[in-house]
Amino acid sequence: MASDPATSAPANLKILLIGDSSVGKSSLLLRFSDQSFLSEEESSATIGVDFKVQRIEVDGVKYKLSIWDTAGQERFRTITSSYYRGAQGVILVYDVSSRESFDDLPRWFTELETYCGPSVAKVIVGNKIDKEFSRRVPTAEGQAYAERMGALFLESSAKRGIHVDEVFQTIVRKIVATPELWQKNKPGTANVNTMPGAGVRLEQPGQVEHPGCGC
Repeated sequence: MASDPATSAPANLKILLIGDSSVGKSSLLLRFSDQSFLSEEESSATIGVDFKVQRIEVDGVKYKLSIWDTAGQERFRTITSSYYRGAQGVILVYDVSSRESFDDLPRWFTELETYCGPSVAKVIVGNKIDKEFSRRVPTAEGQAYAERMGALFLESSAKRGIHVDEVFQTIVRKIVATPELWQKNKPGTANVNTMPGAGVRLEQPGQVEHPGCGC
């Protein structure tokens, strides 16, 4: 009988947020981690890479997420490319009111193909649905593109806190359902012990920690 993923999945997961500048990657992370939101006047562009550790409970199992928020500006690409190493899940964000940010998604998928294995969990997120009056990317178009790219799809609003938790729950479920992303000592499996920002370790199956949830 196959083992239950909830009893063999890793306690620690590495997740990246990628996408163009100003699509709301940092705002999604801030809403998820601190339940707060900064206006465009209060916030500033990410320089290089930001990093947060957040605990989450999904389907009765507790995980520690190491979330890397990467800069979208082209001049930081050489800085952030190394942070793809060891990622088990990637959240690709675009702004539903910015056609350009959606049209740039193929470029981000090219980076994924370059730096990550084919099995990495992927979720496309159309952010800023609070700007429905200025929407430039229909929901159906975003969904269809995600299906073509083998990714899951959600729309969200970091400003209003809509579907933000669901974004991170969805990526965790996809990772857990893809054992080659976290089972150690298997060919082609990324080893998070070698990624930048050491200290995030991958648990052996059956050694899941259950730390107190800080959600």
